[in-house]
Amino acid sequence: MNDSKEMSVYDHIGELRKRLIIAAVFFVVATIGSFFLAEPIIVYLQQADEAKELTMNAFSLTDPIKIYMQFAFIIAFVITAPVILYQLWAFISPGLYEKERKITLSYIPISVLLFLGGVSFSYFILFPFVIEFMTRISERLTVNQVIGINEYFQFLFKITIPFGILFQLPVVVMFLTRLGIVSPMFLAKIRKYAYFVLLVIAAFITPPELISHLMVTIPLFILYEISIFISKITYRKVEKLEQELLTENE
Repeated sequence: MNDSKEMSVYDHIGELRKRLIIAAVFFVVATIGSFFLAEPIIVYLQQADEAKELTMNAFSLTDPIKIYMQFAFIIAFVITAPVILYQLWAFISPGLYEKERKITLSYIPISVLLFLGGVSFSYFILFPFVIEFMTRISERLTVNQVIGINEYFQFLFKITIPFGILFQLPVVVMFLTRLGIVSPMFLAKIRKYAYFVLLVIAAFITPPELISHLMVTIPLFILYEISIFISKITYRKVEKLEQELLTENE
């Protein structure tokens, strides 16, 4: 472990301030770049198979600019996320052992990939199913759907972004296990309560319809079991590292 304990509270605050400024500056730059990316992405999503047969309408003069700005900020946040995670790692890394630094640094690309994986799963698998189901119900009820562009993309955000965040579960569990906050035994013990929480979360993400609810709930349950498995591996590695350090100090 480094000599981070010798740093004063003022030094820690200064270091944190430096990391926050770097992340903030990068976010501003990414936001400026995102203004150029937002339009083609919005157009592409409107021309995708899920939305091709839907006519988008603006029920307010501000709806197009609202969606445009939301996309710009979301894109900027996704671009900035690795930088934010790296700055967080750089802030806490002086208090970690050398092996822990290398391992925790690898969490950053894993976290980004899991987020993109969650968003991709929800967009390419869950979202088309929900749109098709809703359209089919409208046709059966002879309801003429008038789709607002704001409502369409808000619904898209509601399904995809939470799923990307929920896919961070394995990384969060791995990190908490390494810090000694949770253990695989604890995660297994609270399994039924965790399942209930995930069930409730799935109900908030999906429409009030059983099949789409199951399409979200089952992957989340699998994700939790994967998290327990990863926690077991991490727990063993932590015990091994602690044993090696004890041996070295003897």
